[in-house]
Amino acid sequence: MVTLHDDTICAVSTPPGTGAIALIRVCGPQAITVSDKIISLKMNKPLSGQTANTIHFATVKYKDQLVDDVIVSLFRAPHSYTGDDMVEISCHGSVYVQQKILSLLIRNGARLAKPGEFTLRAFMNGKLDLSMAEGVADLIASSSAAAHRLAFQQMRGGFSEQIGLLRTELLKFISLIELELDFSEEDVEFADRKQLMELIGKIEELLRMLISSFEYGNAIKNGIPVAIVGPANVGKSTLLNQLLREEKAIVSEIAGTTRDYIEDTIILEGIEFRFIDTAGLRKTSDAIETEGIQRTVNKYKQASVVIVMIDPGESMKEISESLKLLGEEDEERKKKTTILVLNKIDLLKEEEKKEKLRAIRKNRGSYLTIIPISAKQGDGLKELEYILVKEALRGHSAAQEVVVTNVRHFEALKLAREALIRAKEG
Repeated sequence: MVTLHDDTICAVSTPPGTGAIALIRVCGPQAITVSDKIISLKMNKPLSGQTANTIHFATVKYKDQLVDDVIVSLFRAPHSYTGDDMVEISCHGSVYVQQKILSLLIRNGARLAKPGEFTLRAFMNGKLDLSMAEGVADLIASSSAAAHRLAFQQMRGGFSEQIGLLRTELLKFISLIELELDFSEEDVEFADRKQLMELIGKIEELLRMLISSFEYGNAIKNGIPVAIVGPANVGKSTLLNQLLREEKAIVSEIAGTTRDYIEDTIILEGIEFRFIDTAGLRKTSDAIETEGIQRTVNKYKQASVVIVMIDPGESMKEISESLKLLGEEDEERKKKTTILVLNKIDLLKEEEKKEKLRAIRKNRGSYLTIIPISAKQGDGLKELEYILVKEALRGHSAAQEVVVTNVRHFEALKLAREALIRAKEG
């Protein structure tokens, strides 16, 4: 395999800082030669004389000074991550040791790699396609089991495979049309119009499926934003603290305690949720609190899921009046997953609770789900978490093969579908 680079690069591939072990990667046509100049194998043989895919115990020396005992892994082109010759040096995690080994490698002919350059070389050498390379970045950034699963599936070529199938079908379509154009004067038909329309319909459906998966995939990748909104002093901060299992927000009997939004994340059933506690919705002349309410409105608009909290003393009319401060009509709210949470049920007798829930359900408006809870006591939180996970997975199987998570892919798929519709109309 002929590689496209004539220089050799090196970098620390483990996170910055001190740890038990650090990994330094050397890649390029002179990777083995450069590494040979700074390490001595315990078998007293050069690294260049060793077979590929082997691991060796060695020492790194600078002049007569011992720098570290290391483990060296040897990979030869094209059978490496980048497709180039590659050496990986596992040393102790001292920052001094890492920098010393890097400086020795650079002194002997390597240069410091740019961010993402190893994966770039893998792409340039044909070891990864662009979507797989993007999957590597997503995998590194994944912070939940669901995000990890989607990134790993993309990195292993799941998305590329679907695009390959689409491309094959489109090439069949194009070849039949072009064949007819070549023989148009002979009035010969090679393509069955019915079959062509069926083929377009099949491809369009696959594109529609991939496009529709983006909202879910993007939310899983970046975390699902959940805004907790409602009137002042209804228990929003108490709920946030219960969900996070820590005292993140200040809780007080005084209305208007939260004057800015507070945001933090938790993982539920492998899915990351970004909970946002917002300022209480009410009319106020306080300039700071007014600014907090405006920020609540902004966060509400960005949220995919909205938890509207009320307490037993409020009527649906009062709730509607408070929510008007969000600046969206009922039709706009229907586009979001909205959960109505009746808080402080521990203050109600059983019959009072049933009567209140009956009244709310009768006038539920656009709310999909109504859950009674006691944020203070923790009652009803398991049901709320269950509903959140259920809504996050709505319309998608946890084992769904291909889910679009990348904005570039999403936009390209939309353009492809638009072009396909124009072709069908033509």
